[in-house]
Amino acid sequence: MQKAIFLDRDGTINEEMGYINHISRFKVFPFTFEAIKLLKECGYKIIVITNQAGLARGYFSEEVLRAVHKKLMDEARVAGAEIDKIYYCPHLPGAPVKKYDRECNCRKPKTGMLERARDELNIDLSRSLMIGDRYKDMEFGRKMGLKTVMVLSGYGRGEYTHQKEQWKQPPDMVAENLLEAAKEICKPHSS
Repeated sequence: MQKAIFLDRDGTINEEMGYINHISRFKVFPFTFEAIKLLKECGYKIIVITNQAGLARGYFSEEVLRAVHKKLMDEARVAGAEIDKIYYCPHLPGAPVKKYDRECNCRKPKTGMLERARDELNIDLSRSLMIGDRYKDMEFGRKMGLKTVMVLSGYGRGEYTHQKEQWKQPPDMVAENLLEAAKEICKPHSS
């Protein structure tokens, strides 16, 4: 079994732009591929786990989402920072796009995407981490026993500054961004 880093997408890997309804709006942070490369060198599989309710709301098509994910995978590969897999949830109860209008087990903080990744990619969750910019990412990871890392990019700084007193349990680590998190995770005492 392998260890993995589960990454939220928007606000963690790329700039938080609201709904990315055109490929031109997808802007990867300048530190992202260096961080992923470092985590890969430390023996982690890299798995992106992302809610994409914009599909359910009709804000963009699956074709746009596939193009965005292809761009991310291609740019990562060129940078020597290969992403192993991307999982996304398109569902939203009450959504205007009827094929996505449903309760599901995959919308974070529910754990369906993580369970699927564990089973398909043979992941040892006890040695894996969840990194994201929202507290719901921390709840999501914790439900499956992952260590959690909140990055202050995206919504992270605002949530951490204004909401942390309301959290039932803090993240295991807080880092300025994905690269700073990767450096800390890859220190010899951390793995």
